[in-house]
Amino acid sequence: MGNLKQMKILIFVGVGIIVGLALLIGIVALIGSSLPKTHFATRSIVLRKSPQEVYGVARDFENAPRWRADVKNVEADARAGGPLRFREDGANGVVNYELVKDVPGEMLVTRILDTDLGYSGQWTYTFAEESGGTRVRIREDGEVSNVFFRFMSRYVFGHTATMDVYLKSLARHFGEDGSIQSH
Repeated sequence: MGNLKQMKILIFVGVGIIVGLALLIGIVALIGSSLPKTHFATRSIVLRKSPQEVYGVARDFENAPRWRADVKNVEADARAGGPLRFREDGANGVVNYELVKDVPGEMLVTRILDTDLGYSGQWTYTFAEESGGTRVRIREDGEVSNVFFRFMSRYVFGHTATMDVYLKSLARHFGEDGSIQSH
């Protein structure tokens, strides 16, 4: 008789856990679906290097794994008459990008080409002289189509997490700490 009672309690607890998880998933999906799909965020840092030096490092996509801990490999594909495309293999998996705009020493615009990641968008990098160095500003114009990822991006790791890692890595590359600023 005691084993039957214990079995009923285990079943009740198990069903409770399953219902609780289903409810949690439903709440996360509901909140995620109520958030806007698109967002923009901007972060910047001032480095003690010239805009040309900082631009040169940022523009050298294939050598990013040398200074970015979150990137394992980058393969660039410059097609004759076409835009530069590159594939990054890193902390966020494999992501394909296209260089949309390139103004040496001043600006870069890169765009995610993949359509099945649950997120997409572009980064606009600007390099401007400031205080004897360079203010590197990144603006993310993003879209998060997956409701679960939208919830996580907004409430868990934030829209600026990848930009922060990028800017901190860039500062370390130049032997600086740098203070990241939001706008």
